[in-house]
Amino acid sequence: MPKSKRAKVVSLTKTEKKGRAKKEALVQEIQENLDKWRYLWLFEVGHMRNAHLKDIRADWKETGRMFFGRVSVMALALGTSPEREHMPGLSKLSNHLKGQVGLFFTSWDVSETLDYFHSIRRPEFARAGCVATQTFIIPSGGPLSPILSQEDKAAGIERSTPFPSAMEPQLRKLGLSTRLEKGSIMMAAEQTVCKAGDKLTSEQAQILKLMGVKMSVFRVGLRWLWDKETGDVKEYDAPLEDEGDAEESEEEDEEMDE
Repeated sequence: MPKSKRAKVVSLTKTEKKGRAKKEALVQEIQENLDKWRYLWLFEVGHMRNAHLKDIRADWKETGRMFFGRVSVMALALGTSPEREHMPGLSKLSNHLKGQVGLFFTSWDVSETLDYFHSIRRPEFARAGCVATQTFIIPSGGPLSPILSQEDKAAGIERSTPFPSAMEPQLRKLGLSTRLEKGSIMMAAEQTVCKAGDKLTSEQAQILKLMGVKMSVFRVGLRWLWDKETGDVKEYDAPLEDEGDAEESEEEDEEMDE
């Protein structure tokens, strides 16, 4: 009788060795980039979206290198004390590796680098835990349909397509006072989905996404700069506000380090 796949034993020693090897490889790669580039920026991300970070990496493919991985591994690569730092001054930068931060290597002009990152503002759908930036009310009547996006308006689209009738149970489950009328989803009464300043629940965030309402903005703050030539560490951008939206970073850190 063949062995059941469910009964297969996985050696934890092997997985631990594999994980250790990956961390050691990341440390080595970061240190190689320290040798290659003049500047090292410590950046912070607001409303993290991996797709946008990939776009940034593509823009800087020939002129920079970005790492967005585990903070403890990045700190190990830089060195956490003057005795352990890979190059003079890096332990000062390492002490600021906290939260949703990453490393960006380049030799590009400082002012031009700042201009590029300050220009990045990408509207996004808010997630649970984010603070609502506006009050959003759905009027009574219908048929219920999403709000037209700026892209749709620019394309000359004047009216969005109403939600299909099959979605009515889903919308009602999210807390909307909907009903079906001749195959169309109608609002039985005006309903306030959220008020400005509210901390969004998962249901509110889902409703806003379905309605096409974006209340978050992906952005990058260049917090600190280390200069290889001087060993100095200088602060630039102010900390980004705590925006309660950090669900995506851990899952794809490995991918972003490649």
